[in-house]
Amino acid sequence: MPKYLILKHYSGGPELHPNFTGWADWTADEARAHIAFQRQVADMLRERGEFVDAQALSPGGSYVRYGGPDAAPVVDGPFPEAKELIAGWFVIDVDSVERAHEIAAYVSSAPGKGGEPIYEWLEVRPFMDESAAQDLMPSE
Repeated sequence: MPKYLILKHYSGGPELHPNFTGWADWTADEARAHIAFQRQVADMLRERGEFVDAQALSPGGSYVRYGGPDAAPVVDGPFPEAKELIAGWFVIDVDSVERAHEIAAYVSSAPGKGGEPIYEWLEVRPFMDESAAQDLMPSE
């Protein structure tokens, strides 16, 4: 079965839903309800045999790149804007991209401010398999 990465950005996507409110505007109880929902999704996916992994990320982080053969890594950060933040992910193993989209849509309904769905855009990306990797190789 194909594997997919569902990336949670919270503020990313083509256009924010009119009812969207960010994490910073939630009460502690609203944040706890949101986290509980994410755990329920993981449990549901485990029961269906579709769960591979899920992680939440802290907001801190840095950019790192190779500094050269005789140099230390180049580090910059923390992230300059929250819109660049990946908040977490689910990795799923499902029968089809349609099923991956169904799961992402359900995750998008997670509760936020006032217990209302957050209507978050989620990025759904397939894992690269060997044939896709070959397609990306330059022709000789």
